[in-house]
Amino acid sequence: MSASQKLDQAGVPSGPGSPPDSGSRVRATLTLGSVLLGYLIVPMAMSGTSVALPRIAADLGGSGGALQWVVTGYFLAASCLMLIAGSLGDLFGRRRIFAIGAVLYVASTAAAAFAPHVLVLDAARTLSGVGAAGVMAGGGAILGSSFEGPARTRAFAMVGTTVGVGLAFGPTFAGWLVSALGWRAMFGAFAGVGLLLVAGTLVLKESAAEHRPKFDLPGTIAFVLGIIGLMYGTNQVASAGWTSPRVLVFLGAGLLMLAVFVAVERRTEHPVLDLALLRGGPFTGWLLAALTTAVGTVGVLVYLPTYLQGAGDFSAGDAGTLMLAMTLPVLAVPPLTGKLVNQGVSARLLITLAIALIAGGNAWMTVLAPGSGAVQLVGPLLLIGVGNGLAAALIDAQAMEHVAPDRIGMASGLLNTARGGANALVLAVFGAALISLMQSEVGGRERAGRVAAGDLGGESHAFLAEQYTDAWHVVMWVVAALCALSALVINRLVGKNARTAAHPAEAAVPDKG
Repeated sequence: MSASQKLDQAGVPSGPGSPPDSGSRVRATLTLGSVLLGYLIVPMAMSGTSVALPRIAADLGGSGGALQWVVTGYFLAASCLMLIAGSLGDLFGRRRIFAIGAVLYVASTAAAAFAPHVLVLDAARTLSGVGAAGVMAGGGAILGSSFEGPARTRAFAMVGTTVGVGLAFGPTFAGWLVSALGWRAMFGAFAGVGLLLVAGTLVLKESAAEHRPKFDLPGTIAFVLGIIGLMYGTNQVASAGWTSPRVLVFLGAGLLMLAVFVAVERRTEHPVLDLALLRGGPFTGWLLAALTTAVGTVGVLVYLPTYLQGAGDFSAGDAGTLMLAMTLPVLAVPPLTGKLVNQGVSARLLITLAIALIAGGNAWMTVLAPGSGAVQLVGPLLLIGVGNGLAAALIDAQAMEHVAPDRIGMASGLLNTARGGANALVLAVFGAALISLMQSEVGGRERAGRVAAGDLGGESHAFLAEQYTDAWHVVMWVVAALCALSALVINRLVGKNARTAAHPAEAAVPDKG
């Protein structure tokens, strides 16, 4: 099958001289299933591993930064390398990058299960993140190059649902395994499921750019160093403060390297990132939508359970149950969204509505108070969850409609890098903002940090809960305002070119750079 022969609504070749046949349908189903499996286990490993940290510390004796790197190393490697993996897929084959990523993920996760020392575990987890980058970027590129029209919309709607399942139930699945069998069994289970992913690569069709240019090594190095500087510097803000020399040095170095990266990409003939993708067209709008979704959802998802248990009267189980109001829509909404787009509903309208719902949910979340119960909070959580589900179903499929075939891997990698990096940065900035807003009132940054972590014990509980709540309100209003402003910009960028995926011939606007 040539590169121009895509898959139609049933998942069979629709190019000239390619009549539908059952073999093509089976291959399409296996392709989709293999990629979706990757999009399930990689997010699960991202969100679930933190549950095991106390057991790992007790067993291996790790603490502090070495222990936290079990999570951070995986996340940082995956975030930094998704763009690189996507571009490598365009050059050397998307299936090849997906397969290499899957094998590396399985091997390093199995090594983590047998790690004799926390530093060995850190190294194994970092390599797992490298493999995860290949799986995520390669998988998105495979779907983008294999499907078009309604089939592509449905495929990426399934991706949104699958990622939501992985992120939402990763902690639950990991917690059950750790409690029943130990942390080594958790990594062993992830590696075992990963073997199915490796087997699935055998049925995938290879695709790549028509011409294989020289790899952009200087741009790659500058990009990775820039992302590391920004992410590491931001992660130090909560403990050291925005004016700490350590924070400023890493943030400054990260920004400098990203400026170098842009300069290199402008001059190289075959960049790792074609800057034409970011010149204010529809693809830029969908990329901004991915970033905005992270801004509007991650802080609430991660930090609200801590508030409910520290300032409120919720148990851990009650808090987790309430958060289902935000996570369950991510499972239910994407399939419905795909149907709406394929029936002719404007993708531009839907993404604007999605970001507006996220903005409204964050604004509504200012009802939060120490005495808040599920009745008061289920409404704003549902709004944020529905908006997140809408966005998850739309962004990748619609963004790919505005990318030239030779840049599909690059675009997939950029979208996943944007999500991963934004999630990490939002988590760090959200927590740092809460601490900064409280520190002058509660007696210093260290005490504010303990409050933000849910430690409100002592006679001053009511006062600390009040300060904690006030900080939450400020952050929620800021997030709501940013999302509302972003919705207007996204609506303008996406513009009239954001046709539904049901009409790919009209929607596709290849950007040749």
